[in-house]
Amino acid sequence: MAERHNDRVHSESVVLDIGQDIGALIYTEAELRGREIEVSPTGRARRVHIEVLERRINGRPVFAAVFPKLRAGDYDIWENAPNPSGTVTIVGGVVTTVDWR
Repeated sequence: MAERHNDRVHSESVVLDIGQDIGALIYTEAELRGREIEVSPTGRARRVHIEVLERRINGRPVFAAVFPKLRAGDYDIWENAPNPSGTVTIVGGVVTTVDWR
C-alpha cells in the first residue's frame, strides 16, 4: 500500500503527557511537511516516527512533528536514514523544541 499524507491544516489540539521522567519534542521545519521524522534513544535501533503537519498558531502556519511522550535522555533525530541528522536531549517535564529552519 502506498504511503498517503494528509495535506489539510490540522486544527486539533495536541495533548502532551509530560512530567517526572517524561518530556516532549517539537521538531519544526517547513520543508519537511508531509514527511515522517523519526527519533530513537541514542544507541538504540527502535525508532518512533511522526509526520510533519501544518498547524495554525495565531493565524500563522507552523509545520511541526510533535512527539508527545518521550522518556528523558538523549535521542537521535532521523530525517533520512542511514545516518541521524542530529541529537537532542529530552528532559522530564519539559517540551524541547528543535527548529532547524
